[in-house]
Amino acid sequence: MKESPLVSVIIPVYNYDRYLAEAVESVLNQTYQHLEVIVVDDGSTDRSGEVAKSFRGVRYCQQVHSGIGPARNKGVELAQGDFIAFLDADDRWPVQKIERQLRTFESDPKLEMVFGQALQLHNGPEWEAGVSDYKVAVDGMVPGMVPGTMLIKRAAFDRVGKFLGDWKVGEFIDWYARAVELQIRSLVLPELLLWRRIHDSNQGVRERQSVSDYARVLKAKLDRKRATE
Repeated sequence: MKESPLVSVIIPVYNYDRYLAEAVESVLNQTYQHLEVIVVDDGSTDRSGEVAKSFRGVRYCQQVHSGIGPARNKGVELAQGDFIAFLDADDRWPVQKIERQLRTFESDPKLEMVFGQALQLHNGPEWEAGVSDYKVAVDGMVPGMVPGTMLIKRAAFDRVGKFLGDWKVGEFIDWYARAVELQIRSLVLPELLLWRRIHDSNQGVRERQSVSDYARVLKAKLDRKRATE
């Protein structure tokens, strides 16, 4: 591994101007600083673009509203890093997130992606108290097999391929299933690597009418399995 590999952090945003600054700051405040931050504005109609452009050094890209999968894909297209990380615009990282994961890659060069633990907090007083407390009880965390805890080598991401763009929800479940099928070597760390904000406009709530996409994820997985038999 390079001595100081570049990590590309991709933040897709759609009408989250009230949360975006906190997410970006949590990246810029990382103890590991060889980062590029790419905010992909998925056609927001609020002040998300203004918020993103207020940060010096943050790369900003806007696209027609297409969904979170295409927004992440656009960020990957623009990324120049050796590693790829994703952070949703309403979530936040602990300051040692990237440093901790890179140390893990250094200790085992065969690893290709590393996850960690996530703590889900409801917006409001619970969020404000939770993100200021780094001594989180182990029973309050859950294994975070989600984009926000993942750090992946760019070469490994390219092997798996892009997120499918025609699904409103379930795009990461499908992507992760493909990664498992390709036997991408992964590890889940025991440390807290992500605070997930729970609120009424979360992606899963906002797109609840698209829950049938989860069935499509399962069908796609089964179709790939049958094709190899």
